[in-house]
Amino acid sequence: MTSEVARREIPAAESVSANRSWWDGQAADYYAEHGAFLGDVGFIWGPEGWTEAELDVLALRPGLRVLEIGGGAGQCARWVQQAYGGQVASSDLSLGMLRTGQSIDAATERRLPLLQVDGRALPFASASMDRVFTAYGVIPFVADPATVFAEVARVLRPGGRFAFSTSHPIRWAFPDDPGQGGLTVTQSYFDTRAYVETESGRTAYAEHHRTLGTLLAGVIASGLVLAEVREPEWKESTHGTWGGWSPLRGGLIPGTLIVAADKPA
Repeated sequence: MTSEVARREIPAAESVSANRSWWDGQAADYYAEHGAFLGDVGFIWGPEGWTEAELDVLALRPGLRVLEIGGGAGQCARWVQQAYGGQVASSDLSLGMLRTGQSIDAATERRLPLLQVDGRALPFASASMDRVFTAYGVIPFVADPATVFAEVARVLRPGGRFAFSTSHPIRWAFPDDPGQGGLTVTQSYFDTRAYVETESGRTAYAEHHRTLGTLLAGVIASGLVLAEVREPEWKESTHGTWGGWSPLRGGLIPGTLIVAADKPA
């Protein structure tokens, strides 16, 4: 099998197909590597280690109807369900990740609704959700995030909130290296071509870069009103590395972007 890495434009459907297959194949290994850090019932916004309980991005309260998109095995939604009750569900494009979630539910004796859903086409009625969120899901893996923002805006009730975290856009200017090698700019921040891995001529994985301005403009264009934009510093109690993220790098440049936006009442 021959592998190739490139920066190039990629059609939306090709990106979705590749990432569905990728996460199906990687689900077990991903959980084995990161499950202890994430927790089976835990809401962590990014590699820095900050939790929803600490940051209160979603302004949760008991009894809300909450949807997680790109939730992987549903760890974040499981925490929301435990902490606040209400009607909570988690969704993901990957059946493999959802099966991992089913295994966690069996081990923790919980019953979290787990749905296979493309975040670009949510199978829910308009104005049916109080909160929609994703922690590092959907947004980096779609070629058309504006479609996601529009769908989220549609399903949110007036006064509802959407929040997402993703790799901070500045990350794309630096090598994916947690050490000294990751502290030098090596490529243009303004190059928004996708990072694409190809295996034997087939697109196997795609991740998409958008500048900060483009991301925020997409949220605003959906009709949502920006409530918070956070660039969390590295948490002192987080000592491990995750890809290019580390205490060294995280103490100098942001690794995660967190955005919250409200639907006008």
